[in-house]
Parts: sequence; structure tokens; C-alpha cells
Amino acid sequence: MTHMITLEIDGHGQTVEDGITVLAALSQTGIGCTRLSITGQPRSALCGMGICQECRVAVDGLRRLACQTLVKSGMRVRTLSGGA
Repeated sequence: MTHMITLEIDGHGQTVEDGITVLAALSQTGIGCTRLSITGQPRSALCGMGICQECRVAVDGLRRLACQTLVKSGMRVRTLSGGA
């Protein structure tokens, strides 16, 4: 049985599987985009191992890499793609 947790993504409550990365949670919830490029193009993880820095998000107010950060119940994630 999978344990589910609730966290906030761009001001909206989301329920995801415990133990996954923030990037996987973004994918599960259909968000996918972590930020916008300087020209306004949606960006997300390229390498999936923390080298490319494309998956930057704010987690509880601190800059984090979504591919390297595990979800926690009550976590507040803000994508840098214009989310609330």
C-alpha cells in the first residue's frame, strides 16, 4: 500500500506518494514546469541528477533542486513559472 501525503504547490494542496522527489510530484500533479526561461519558455529538469539546475523551485522559501529534494507532508513548493 502506498502512503500518500499532502503538500502545497503554487498555493494549491496536492496529494502525492510519500518518498518521491518534488520533480516527480510536479509530474504526478500535471504541473511539470519548474520555471520559465528569460524568454518565457517553460523549463524543467534536463539531467535529473542536479547538474543542469533547470529544475529550480522554492521549497519552504529556500531555493532547491526539484530532482534532488524529497517531498514531505506540509511542504510548500513554489515553481518559478509564475505560479501563485
